[in-house]
Amino acid sequence: MTTSLIAFAILLGLILLRVPIALAMAAVGGFGFAYLRGLEPAWSMVGQIAFDTGLSYSLSVIPLFVFMGNVLAKSGVAQGLFAGANRLFGKMPGGLSMAAVLSCGGFSAVCGSSLATAATMSKVAMPSMRKFGYDDRLATGSIAAGGTLGILIPPSVILIIYGLLTESNIAHLFIAGVIPGIIGVVFYLIAVRIAVAINPDLAPPVAEIPEMTRADKIGVTCVLGLFLFIMVGIYGNFFTPIEAAGMGAAASIAIALALRSMSPAGFFDAILDSVRTTAMIFAIIIGAEIFTNFINFAGLPDALATVVYEWELSPWMVIGAIIIIYMLLGCVLESLSMVLLTVPVFYPLMFELQFANELLMDPEYALIWFAIVVVVATEISLITPPVGMNVFVLKSVLKDVPISTIFRGVLPFWIADIFRLAFIVLIPGLSLWLVAAM
Repeated sequence: MTTSLIAFAILLGLILLRVPIALAMAAVGGFGFAYLRGLEPAWSMVGQIAFDTGLSYSLSVIPLFVFMGNVLAKSGVAQGLFAGANRLFGKMPGGLSMAAVLSCGGFSAVCGSSLATAATMSKVAMPSMRKFGYDDRLATGSIAAGGTLGILIPPSVILIIYGLLTESNIAHLFIAGVIPGIIGVVFYLIAVRIAVAINPDLAPPVAEIPEMTRADKIGVTCVLGLFLFIMVGIYGNFFTPIEAAGMGAAASIAIALALRSMSPAGFFDAILDSVRTTAMIFAIIIGAEIFTNFINFAGLPDALATVVYEWELSPWMVIGAIIIIYMLLGCVLESLSMVLLTVPVFYPLMFELQFANELLMDPEYALIWFAIVVVVATEISLITPPVGMNVFVLKSVLKDVPISTIFRGVLPFWIADIFRLAFIVLIPGLSLWLVAAM
C-alpha cells in the first residue's frame, strides 16, 4: 500500500507541474511496474495495453458518439433547441438563463460531451442573454452548469468508459442516468429562480420572444427523434450500444443534410474535432490502464478493503469518504481522468464491502447506483475551482469575460448539484427505478 500511495503522490505532483495526465499516468504506472516486476515485464505490459486499446472493438463506441455530437454541433440544431426552450421560459424572471439550461440538457442528450455542449451553447445562448442585459455571472454560470449534464444524460461518453472499465451493462448505465439527469435540469431551473429572486438585477425582464423559424422546429424535432431512435433501438433490442453509436453517427449526417446548415468545411471540422478528441481520450485510457495494472499488482484495492474492515467502517462512511475524495480531486483533475484514475480502485472496494446487502438490492443494481453517484460527483468537478473544465471552455469562447466572473456565476448551480448528489446517494431508487422497469 505504501508503494501505491507514493505513486499517487508522484502522479499528483507531475499533474501540478503541468505534465499531460496521459503521460503522467503511463510514466508512473510503467516505472512503478518495472520497480515491482522488472523492466522487461513492464515494457511488455505497456506495449500490450497500447495494442489492445487501439484495436478494441468495444472502444469504437467512443469516436462514433463523439462524431455524432460534433456533427450535430456544426449542423445548427442547438439554435433550434434554444429557440424552443426560449418560447417556454423566455418571459419568466431569468427565463433566458432557464432556456439555456434546458437547451443544454436537450443537446447533451444527443451529444454525450459536456465540453462540446458548453462550447456550443455559449455561442448560441450568450448573444441573446447579452442583448437583453443579463448579467454575465448568471449567463455564463447557467451555460457552464448546463453543459455538465452531457456526462450523465445518455448517450454519455463517461458512462460508456465506466461500463468498459467495470464490464458493466452500458444499456443499464444509460437508462439509470435519465432520472438523475432530469433532476439535474429541474434543480438548475430552481437555482436560476432563486438567484434572480435574491438579485433581480441579474436578469432584466424580456419584452419580446422571437418566433421559432421552420429550421428551429425541424432542429428540435430531429434532436428528440434521434434521442428516441437511439434509446428505443437499444432497449428494444434492435441494436447494441456499439451499433447504436454507428446508427446515431449516420443519423446525425442525415440530419445535417436535411437541415442544409453545414458546409463541407464544417463537416471537415467535425471530423477533425472528433479525431482530436478520440486521440486524447484513447491516450488517457492507455495511460490509465498502465497505472491501473501497477496499483492492482501493488495490492492497493485489497489493502483499502483491509483498512475498512480493520477500522470497522460502515459502507455509508466509505461512500462519504469516496465522495469527499472526488470533490478534492475535482479541484485539480478533469472528469475523464478522475474516472479512469479512481474507478479501478473504488470499484473492487464496493465488491469487497458487499454494499448491496446494506441497500437490500441485487449486487448489479448496487454497482449501477454507485456508477451514477460517481458520475454525478465527477459532474460537479466540471464547475469546481480552480480547474472546472467547463469554466475554462467558456473562457476560451468568451475571452472578454473574466474567469472569476464565471466561477461566481456557477456557485448557485454548484450548490444545487450538492443537493442533487445527496438525493441520489440517499434515495438509490432515483437511479434504479427505470433500470428495474426496463
